[in-house]
Amino acid sequence: METHYLETLDWGILITYFVILFGIGIWAGTTRKKGSSLFLAENSLKWPTIGFSMWGTNVGPSMLIASASAGFTTGIVSGNFAWYAFVFIFLLAFVFAPRYLGAKVITLPEFMGKRFGQSTRNMLAWYTIVTILISWLALTLFAGGILIKQIFDIPMWQSAVILLLISAFFTILGGLKAVAYTNVFQMLLLIFVSLTLTIVGLNKVGGVSALYEAVPQDYWNLFQPNDNPDFPWLPILLGYPVMGVWFWCTDQSMVQPVLAAKNLEQGQLGANFTGWLKILDVPLYILPGIICLALYPTLQNPDEAYMTMVTNLFPTGMVGLVMAVLTAALVSTIGSALNALSTVFTMDIYVKRINPDACQSRIIKTGRMVTVAGAVISILITIAIDSIKGLNLFNVFQSVLGFIAPPMAAVFLLGVFWKKTTTRAANMALTLGTAFSLIIGVLYLWVIPAAKGFDFWPHFMMLSFLIFVVIVAAMIIVSTLDRKAESQDTLDFGVIVKPTKRVVVLWAALIVVMLGLYLFFNGF
Repeated sequence: METHYLETLDWGILITYFVILFGIGIWAGTTRKKGSSLFLAENSLKWPTIGFSMWGTNVGPSMLIASASAGFTTGIVSGNFAWYAFVFIFLLAFVFAPRYLGAKVITLPEFMGKRFGQSTRNMLAWYTIVTILISWLALTLFAGGILIKQIFDIPMWQSAVILLLISAFFTILGGLKAVAYTNVFQMLLLIFVSLTLTIVGLNKVGGVSALYEAVPQDYWNLFQPNDNPDFPWLPILLGYPVMGVWFWCTDQSMVQPVLAAKNLEQGQLGANFTGWLKILDVPLYILPGIICLALYPTLQNPDEAYMTMVTNLFPTGMVGLVMAVLTAALVSTIGSALNALSTVFTMDIYVKRINPDACQSRIIKTGRMVTVAGAVISILITIAIDSIKGLNLFNVFQSVLGFIAPPMAAVFLLGVFWKKTTTRAANMALTLGTAFSLIIGVLYLWVIPAAKGFDFWPHFMMLSFLIFVVIVAAMIIVSTLDRKAESQDTLDFGVIVKPTKRVVVLWAALIVVMLGLYLFFNGF
């Protein structure tokens, strides 16, 4: 692919974008009430902001580039990672959110601490911090660094520093409120730019029918045969729920906008809006890759599919806007992760264990110091990831999540659904279960990798499911044998309010639409 350097107009658009973005951040910081919480936006978020913020946290340049690459090589089957998510966003809205908001918690480790005790809260707090540092900050900085390195030709560590400085500005100045409001602005731009690229590309191909004829027929199936090496249907059906429960229901970065909802109805409507927005992932991210295959079938590197479309189909000025939007998505994800990291450390470790009598100003100052420390650590991890060569970005992201997810998903599911689950079982899952899962992950990815001919491994998503089953079985056995343990279920949810008619109707509509999409894309 020929490198496209930014023209004067592109630079002008990029700079204008940053001026607007900084303006929103400063406005959010100045409107935050003096001495109020930096972390939950004074519980003021309504459904549009919640939906855009969750989607914005989930979306990044890595999603754009990797999804277009997956579309180029395999079609819409990777759309399962977006569309199958509605089941677990539903679970968040109707099972977890009422309990989180009813228990009046700021963090999810705090929630599990009320369920299992302080030892579990401590373990979950550190587990969450490490997860945020690796899966949210370092991997996102790495993907963003690749993009910025291509355009500006600067080293990875400099790219990471630039992205972190911009993101930390919003987190330190305005907390979650600044992050949430900039997410709304950025996601609207993201929709506009990616939709424009899809429309221009479809027009260039000759329309939907011409595109359908130009690529292999199985590119339009959401379910592939079980012998498909990339996305077989059974591992997706069984393995994705493990990732889905962890990612959408128990991950602090994803759930935090719902915790900051004005009330339960707004949280449930915001989750519903996220589900509708996830439908856009296929036409906005995956379809450009399929269009690229139709237009440029000789492209050697599928990872260049998205930027190939941008540089060949967009005029000067629009390229600058694309760069602004991609940077926006990076800032969105990193900003949300920095805020979640700061919240968990400050509330679950500093206030709970180190300084229980800390005043609000001291808590806010500590949160800002943690933001800076997390940024520095994440740069070091990003540099380490940059030293790993020859790994496919999309599959690495999904497999890393697949090996992080099982212990957390098991603890939260059994903790909420089975009252007999004991503290000892939960702590065993978070320690031995995590070690078990990560050791298998290291063996699978690096020591005896399936990618290098060690074909005795099952698909990584099936492996994630099997690890989850082992951990759940172990938790049930330990809880059953741990007869002397007193009931740890001290959670007080208050009065769990039934969902309103508006919530039920909108969720029913989303379920019908999603089932329709799955039927349609398996009927070609």
